[in-house]
Amino acid sequence: MHLLNNVAMNKRLFSILLLVLTAIFALPENAFASGSSEDGKVDLKGIIFHHLGDGYGWEVPFSHTRRIPLPVIVRAENGSWHCFMSSNLVELKNEKDANGEEHEKSVNVVYTANDGTQFMIAPHSSANKNKVVQVTHLSSDEEAAILAKADSISKADGIELAEVGIDGYANDHGHFYKEYKPFDMSITKNVLAIFISAIVVFFMIMSIARWHRKNGMKAPRKGLGFVELVIDYIYKGVIQATLGDKAPKFAPYLLTAFFFILVMNLLGLIVIFPGGANLTGNIAITLTLAVLTFIVTNVLGTKHYWKEIFWPEVPMFLKFPLPIMQMIEIFGIFTKPAALCVRLFANMMGGHMIVITLTGLIFIFAAFGYAAAGGTAVISLLFSIFMLVLDVLVSFIQAYVFTMLSTMFISMAQESGHHDEHKQE
Repeated sequence: MHLLNNVAMNKRLFSILLLVLTAIFALPENAFASGSSEDGKVDLKGIIFHHLGDGYGWEVPFSHTRRIPLPVIVRAENGSWHCFMSSNLVELKNEKDANGEEHEKSVNVVYTANDGTQFMIAPHSSANKNKVVQVTHLSSDEEAAILAKADSISKADGIELAEVGIDGYANDHGHFYKEYKPFDMSITKNVLAIFISAIVVFFMIMSIARWHRKNGMKAPRKGLGFVELVIDYIYKGVIQATLGDKAPKFAPYLLTAFFFILVMNLLGLIVIFPGGANLTGNIAITLTLAVLTFIVTNVLGTKHYWKEIFWPEVPMFLKFPLPIMQMIEIFGIFTKPAALCVRLFANMMGGHMIVITLTGLIFIFAAFGYAAAGGTAVISLLFSIFMLVLDVLVSFIQAYVFTMLSTMFISMAQESGHHDEHKQE
């Protein structure tokens, strides 16, 4: 029986390794082809920032040209609202590379709404690159002036006309439009990933509640048992140990933050839908989480907490007439959420960058021959798998650290003075 279990385990490991190998070696033709320059070199920087960035579509697995379309919701310059799918803004074309091989390429195109309003995804030469912008046709005189200016820039900088950027204008393959950045409420890749993460957390916690409603205090097993074990560990080991009798008041927020960050981290490690969105590697999202902790900490802070900020118990010359300590304390209010934001963002973004860089080394060393490519492929693959496993651990650690620091900041804002403690006793 033990031998059969070992055989089954080995089969599972072999299947996982085969899947990883297939995914890695499927990348040259698709994902890394999209990040290649015209001379066939791999643009590793472009691939990394493409993966870490947001988008108006969700990539189909192992392809950076085909995407799952998402809703684009924008407010035009005249105040009208427009809703359409992001597939209207791109077009797939077959183009030949320097070696004469055909590759499918995604090209941005102009979309015309029913009322004649036109939109496009701003090119890299624009100040609003990769964002949906409203475009309008130029008059003949203005178009001639812009083309003349673009032609002079093209000759002076030694770049093609299609790559020239002029402020306030969108360059559509050498044809210029007047550009306007509309109010954008589109369901982008990161927005949809946030919704998915919230739904996963909701059903995870509600499943625990449903189990105890049905079975009383009987402990659940398997997946639900592991979730309850994590809840119990975070609540008793972090929240209750730090906040004491005030733990029930802040536990809902802190536990929600922990599981939300954990789910976002883990989904970001999955390469196929609904994973692949690098949410916690987006500083806007980590900043929002840090601001929530900032609001909970300061809005619910005690009188003693605010007294220590504006009139701390230090020698008088440190707080009057020059408010030296007050300035330091107020500065500290804002550095705490900043530390939360940057710590989570830097750690999760760094993990993604390392994995992509290690994978990209395979295709960079391919130019040195099969021997170099083969040796690099084995080493990069092993390190990539190691980093992915490490990222799973880091996903738990970063969610734990964010929750622990948030609990500590809230605890410091809930301290009572000696007079208040004596009155309570």
